Amino acid sequence: MNAKTVERLDGIGALAARYDFFLLDQFGVLHDGTGPYSGAVEALSALKRAGKTVVLISNSGKRAEPNERRLLKLGFEAGSWNHFVSSGEVAWRSFHDMAASGTLRPGTKCLLISRDDDRSAIQGLPFELAKSGDDAELVLISASEGDRYDLDHYRRLLAPAAARRVPCFCTNPDKIMLTAVGPRFGAGRLADLYESLGGSVTRIGKPYPQIFEAALALAGNPDRGTVVCVGDSVEHDIAGGVGAGVATALVLSGILADTPDLAGLFDSLDAYPDYTIDLFRFC
Repeated sequence: MNAKTVERLDGIGALAARYDFFLLDQFGVLHDGTGPYSGAVEALSALKRAGKTVVLISNSGKRAEPNERRLLKLGFEAGSWNHFVSSGEVAWRSFHDMAASGTLRPGTKCLLISRDDDRSAIQGLPFELAKSGDDAELVLISASEGDRYDLDHYRRLLAPAAARRVPCFCTNPDKIMLTAVGPRFGAGRLADLYESLGGSVTRIGKPYPQIFEAALALAGNPDRGTVVCVGDSVEHDIAGGVGAGVATALVLSGILADTPDLAGLFDSLDAYPDYTIDLFRFC
């Protein structure tokens, strides 16, 4: 298929007829953070009943287990996916390996940027929480509270650490997040802010290879021609899927809802999905 030829599909039934392995985003595809999209619960279960291998792959700074708990609370059927890979899980395992090898010093002071004072991103790791950017030895941006604070709040918090060139890790590269009050700036925008203040950032998550390698490894490293990546972000899901050598499908229910010029967006990012779907539903 020509890279610039995008096929419009009514639902994921057509994808189930063509692919055996599904890498699925959650926010903007399965749910909006408050509830499932129409038909999404049934569609996810239908994929599993059809014998497909389903790996949920998410730019969530939280580990896999709390993400899975949330899906169950939202009404998704237990067992309707095979594996869950979050950027927070990939980062946690990387930090754990660094600690085991001695490259991460016990007691390292970490400035954690999260939502609702959530500390699950560093539980079980040899970090001490830094009180501010002034005494931080590492910055971990796992989430944004852009629906509660403005960028100036984060600028004041991050500037002292960035000025001292403290290493920063962002475990959610998404620049826009869906909230109850509409789209707001995400953790990826805070990573950009940190760089603008003079710091350097290591980003973990889509579209970067590490999270796709982890997801495909859990799926048994299948032939790439049997895999499709489904998401709502051209920058993260589509570009990442293309980089991983798999087919891609863009769902238009999330951050791109009501976007008037999709073709222009594809051109600007030089990332073209193979398919577009209005909603993640099985038809």
